[in-house]
Amino acid sequence: MTEQHPFKWRHFQAEIILLCVRWYVRYSLSYRDPEEIMAERGL
Repeated sequence: MTEQHPFKWRHFQAEIILLCVRWYVRYSLSYRDPEEIMAERGL
């Protein structure tokens, strides 16, 4: 059985993508909010 890579060809690491999705879903943020949070953290 082959291992699947759901974030293949993405610009960011899978951990960063999952963190942003978690914030977006948990706190009902707009798309721009996680972007601004990541920018503040230097990502």
